[in-house]
Amino acid sequence: MGAFRWITLLLSIWLICGSAHAERRVALVMGNSAYKSVPKLSNPANDAALVGGMFKKAGFDWIDIRTDLNASEMRKALRDFGGRARDAEVAVIYYAGHGIELDGTNYLIPTDAALETDSDVLDETVALDRALFAVEPAKQLRLVILDACRDNPFAKTMKRTVAARAIGRGLAKVEPTSPNTMIAFAAKAGSTASDGDSKNSPFAAALVERLPTPGLDLRKAFGFVRDDVLKNTSYKQEPYVYGSLGGDDVALVAAKPTTTGPQASPDDAIRRNYELALQLGTRDGWNVFLAQYPDGFYAGLAKGQLNKITAEETRAAAVEKARQAEEDKARLAADRAKKTEQDKAAAAAKAAEDARLAAEKAKQVEEAKAAAAEQRRKEIEAAVAKALADKQAAEKKTSSEADQKLAALPSTASSSEPAPSPQELAKAVQSELRRVGCLADGESSEWGAKSQRSLTLFNKYAGTKLNPALASSDALDAIKARSGRVCPLVCDHGFRANGDACVKIACRAGYRVNDDNECEKVQDKKPVATREDTNKRDAERKQVETAPAKPSASGQMICNNAGCRPVKPGCRLIDNRAWGSGVQAEACN
Repeated sequence: MGAFRWITLLLSIWLICGSAHAERRVALVMGNSAYKSVPKLSNPANDAALVGGMFKKAGFDWIDIRTDLNASEMRKALRDFGGRARDAEVAVIYYAGHGIELDGTNYLIPTDAALETDSDVLDETVALDRALFAVEPAKQLRLVILDACRDNPFAKTMKRTVAARAIGRGLAKVEPTSPNTMIAFAAKAGSTASDGDSKNSPFAAALVERLPTPGLDLRKAFGFVRDDVLKNTSYKQEPYVYGSLGGDDVALVAAKPTTTGPQASPDDAIRRNYELALQLGTRDGWNVFLAQYPDGFYAGLAKGQLNKITAEETRAAAVEKARQAEEDKARLAADRAKKTEQDKAAAAAKAAEDARLAAEKAKQVEEAKAAAAEQRRKEIEAAVAKALADKQAAEKKTSSEADQKLAALPSTASSSEPAPSPQELAKAVQSELRRVGCLADGESSEWGAKSQRSLTLFNKYAGTKLNPALASSDALDAIKARSGRVCPLVCDHGFRANGDACVKIACRAGYRVNDDNECEKVQDKKPVATREDTNKRDAERKQVETAPAKPSASGQMICNNAGCRPVKPGCRLIDNRAWGSGVQAEACN
């Protein structure tokens, strides 16, 4: 009987706990909106509530939703979550708010950060590596989702303590070192994400739409998220995923169970437990089964099995009683007892035999009932299995016919999403050209000469042979494949490159920018002796010599009664014979 008790105990534990086991999934959701040193963000708190609700509907075992956390609160939340992740199969962290990249390292910015200088980043923010450390203990999947690539207002006012220190645009590329780890960015490394014009960001809205799909592999789910965000932002924002998973599909929500063959019963767990109790065949085993499943089809069968066991126990007791009566009868006969006692013993033996026969008959009746019930169970299960098989075959046939009809449609009708218009495609290509440093102007819907020159520059430095005359999908894909700057940054004289911008070169007093764009000391000017230009002098002299002579006085004197005076310029003396010989007069032209 001791062995039966142990078996019954193990059966009880298995029935109660075995079927209820499932992988443990935990999630930490953080959204920072109310920043103290920069303008408030409208969406992160709403995004955190939306994504947290998605995890609840997905059946996660533990979800912690936090909003507007300061630095100490963020560190404590990550520390507590790391403890939860030790016992989890799946651990997920979602963060919405501001983030910053400094010297290739990403940081999440709490609401109380001021970040007056670049060195404050190390003290006032929380490194992304801290979040990766928190999810690392999970056994199956480690997932970090960052909607933190917004245009960072801290970088505009932050003072640099080291001129060469780089503060990037958006977040930097990350390569996880732990296996089965994925990091999802709302926008590709080096680019910024939109906070959205509605209640939630485009990235958060796409996440809650795609991730909870039962049985959908995460890699494919994030691919759908990328497509949705690109479409909703006119191809300006492209989410990106870093890390890798194994060959098996990894879904955030497990697929709904589907029948792959005939099933014995709609409720598989109860059937398996019933068959286990049937193999055990003890009263205690059936009592445990009925305590777990007191009602239903299998409960009635279990009660019939209990009646069968009761009949067997009654029969065994009657057989034992008949045996004892026969022994008493034989003993009295051997002892030559009185006839009355022998008759009494014979009557008792007969009564015991009758009771044995009745118990035997009752046992046979209960066995027949149990056998009939078992036959009925098998018939019902066979009917259910046949119905399920017929349903599955019909669904398979319908699916095959639908696939054939879909294959017969034109290829242009197979796409569920319309292709972007030429104007949208032009803006998307211009946006990517601007991202890789090949286009200085903003995006427009026109693909003009500037855009064509920009694509030609991209071909030159990227080694591609794209047609610059038009904006094509091939060009868009080729440019998106480049993660960093392609075209070199060219600055005018007096300016130098600083990241993705040209800044004016400022020289200290007494220095100026030379032809090599370097500061040099200004030299004092000294007088320099020069040789007279003989060509100029000769030309002036020739001009004077060839000029007509101006009228001048002749040097003659004329005298009359009033006295003598010089002859007027342009005049001369002549003899005036009318007045007599020796009388002179003045004649003018």
